[in-house]
Amino acid sequence: MRIVVAEDDALLREGLVLLLRGEGLDVVGAVGDPDALLEAVERHRPDVAIVDVRMPPTHTDEGIRAAVAARAAHPGLAVLVLSAYVEQSFATELLAGGAHRTGYLLKERVGRVGDFLEALRRVAGGGTAIDPEVVAQLFARQRAADRLSDLTAREREVLAVMAEGMGNGAIASRLFITENAVHKHIRNIFSKLGLQAGDDSDRRVVAVLRHLEATGERS
Repeated sequence: MRIVVAEDDALLREGLVLLLRGEGLDVVGAVGDPDALLEAVERHRPDVAIVDVRMPPTHTDEGIRAAVAARAAHPGLAVLVLSAYVEQSFATELLAGGAHRTGYLLKERVGRVGDFLEALRRVAGGGTAIDPEVVAQLFARQRAADRLSDLTAREREVLAVMAEGMGNGAIASRLFITENAVHKHIRNIFSKLGLQAGDDSDRRVVAVLRHLEATGERS
């Protein structure tokens, strides 16, 4: 198995290289930025690229974009993405072209050497390896989105403004409706999201969290 590692953290990058070579695997390149990843894939034609999601220069999505570009140029390339957090949009983008030869693991999984190596071999063999925590959070967001789909357009507007931290009076002014109407919409939102009667301030927080989870805005 020929492997290229793309990780901007030099300590983690070298640690991965030592781990993989200690298992008898052939690490043909270890780089620290997305351009170098594309060059290494072109030069070495590896079987697998292990790629960090967040890389220079902005440390946002350069790694995942480079991985998608590398796979477009070399369709047989297996990609195992490492991320410190569950990042829904990046996971969705990576999986958009199909799940075969694809892995998405949280970095903490690398410390569980057996699990990490098993995932790597599965991806290299044409399979899929998605971190259980990634799956759990993506499903949670989908469930939240399903419940939000029951809201009317006006209720979604009220919830979106509520997510900005506004009280009922400010929401009413923003949407040009009465405070009574806002109160009614919020009561309907609580009901449709399955939030039981209790402390309304707590229910507002939960409702906003559901909104942020479903829209992918919560870090």
